[in-house]
Amino acid sequence: MTRRSIDVSSISHANPIPVASRVGPLLVSSIIAPKDPGAESIPTEPVEQIRNLFHHIGEMLNAADGDWSHVAKITFHVPDGGYREIINGPWLEQFPDAASRPARYTQVNPAGGSMVACDFLAYIS
Repeated sequence: MTRRSIDVSSISHANPIPVASRVGPLLVSSIIAPKDPGAESIPTEPVEQIRNLFHHIGEMLNAADGDWSHVAKITFHVPDGGYREIINGPWLEQFPDAASRPARYTQVNPAGGSMVACDFLAYIS
């Protein structure tokens, strides 16, 4: 099995790490910041931050020859539990079928300021 770094034009890291890595059928992302696609700016509104996260995930899936049906789990890192409701909107848009949704975990970190971040795991056969 070979490992392949995944890089996309919508987001990158300052450190020498890819935005995701694919080993065989397994695709694992690094932490994903809610930056505006192709820019370093981060919107102040949580709704926009979350939309950016979903955009970046879609780009990574595409670059790894996958799609949303391959996502097994997404973990969101949020400053408070109220963000769960904000995540639900785009979550239901992307995963409308209750019988076919990935696992989701929302990690609350009050010291995280006002920024939302995420990481995900996908299996692309």
